[in-house]
Amino acid sequence: MELNANAFPQAATIALQDIHLQTALTRGTTNASNARLRAMSEVTDADALRRQARAAKLRALRNLPALLEQFETNIAQRGATVLWAEDADACNRLVIEIARRHAVQRIVKSKSMATEETDLNRALQAAGLDVIETDLGEYIVQLDGDSPSHIVMPIVHKTREQVRDLFAEKLGMTPSDDPEVLTAFARQKLREAFLSAQMGITGANFLIAETGTVAIVTNEGNGRMCSSLPPVHVVIAGIEKVVERVADFATLVQLLPRSATGQRMTSYVHLMSGAAQPDEPDGPAFMYVILLDNGRSRIRETEYAESLACIRCGACLNVCPVYQNVGGHAYGWVYSGPIGAVITPLLKGVANAAPLPHASSLCGACQAACPVMINIPDMLLRLRADLVTEGEAPPALSAGIAAWARLMTSPVLYELGGAAARLATRAMASSNGQVRRLPVPLLGNWTENRDFPPFAAKSFRQLWRERQREQ
Repeated sequence: MELNANAFPQAATIALQDIHLQTALTRGTTNASNARLRAMSEVTDADALRRQARAAKLRALRNLPALLEQFETNIAQRGATVLWAEDADACNRLVIEIARRHAVQRIVKSKSMATEETDLNRALQAAGLDVIETDLGEYIVQLDGDSPSHIVMPIVHKTREQVRDLFAEKLGMTPSDDPEVLTAFARQKLREAFLSAQMGITGANFLIAETGTVAIVTNEGNGRMCSSLPPVHVVIAGIEKVVERVADFATLVQLLPRSATGQRMTSYVHLMSGAAQPDEPDGPAFMYVILLDNGRSRIRETEYAESLACIRCGACLNVCPVYQNVGGHAYGWVYSGPIGAVITPLLKGVANAAPLPHASSLCGACQAACPVMINIPDMLLRLRADLVTEGEAPPALSAGIAAWARLMTSPVLYELGGAAARLATRAMASSNGQVRRLPVPLLGNWTENRDFPPFAAKSFRQLWRERQREQ
């Protein structure tokens, strides 16, 4: 997916005017948030479980190099081949090389954010390979030539009616508004792809170092089909997916479904520890695991290392007031919402995603919803500071902040500035006593959507001096 994060203000403005998008977002995020709250309320001590999960992820990040080597050793003993990809291009090249080695033409793919990050589909198609997304949401996105707008719910931006029209146009389906009918029709189409594919590609929710196990959790079963029916199975996972022990996985897998879809557990939890052995009746003849860095090692060495603890549940998106109103596409890259506003600048450079750290009210709802308690608001503030340090802040804003700092450190200028603000705002106040329009460009943005209260007739300092004189 092409990076277009710097266009966030314009994209957000357009999104706010899209009635279909607003309807879809209201339905999707409200339902997901309510489901998460219900599921988490069933846990005896949800905060204790979250603290335990956070500790497991942070411990894994501290010991990341050793755990990755342990994972590689253990899964290789079961017949899997582990490959390392420094960046997106290297990852895509490895997949194409594997496909050519095994004379692959048709590929089925399970949902994977890592492959969205590397833009794998485009690379495979450019190499002349036929690739089909098998997650229902991703399949719909692919049919429409679109891109996912949510980490867990790829088509949260689409209404049921839009999906109905798309199936009628692209697949010749008799129009129906019944989700079960739409799903059954898609399942029939995808079953043909599963049976004819020579390679399956999946992501990984977790990599367990202790046993050399790849874990994926799904609700549609397509992950199981992609990983076991084709003779070649390729796993693409970010290096931050590794956890130390099976016990850590057991903790995290209690939180991921609850946070992502409001379920106690997903329909399928699939654990894979290598290619099919001679005495095993099913499974791939060849299994490859590509461990993707793509900037993660660099992030791990910074003050933003905590962002790598994300388990990609999407809970922060569902509760974010910004995401709820503009959706995922406005963020201009693969990752959206609060965690996307952190990850995108870290992976692609703050200069290439300058508006995203500001795409937040800093209300803290994201951290409250995060199953591993990532301090997203704090990282957004630090990224804003990085923008200033790197000279990426708008010149007018930098000048305004400098003037404000000078004003606030000078008692005389502070008094004069307050007096001027009192006179100006009271002169501009309308009949209801509020300022409807501020003329200065930077302040004018405030009054585009809300009134501005005029300054009080007397400042606190004036009132204090008068009180002292009276005493």
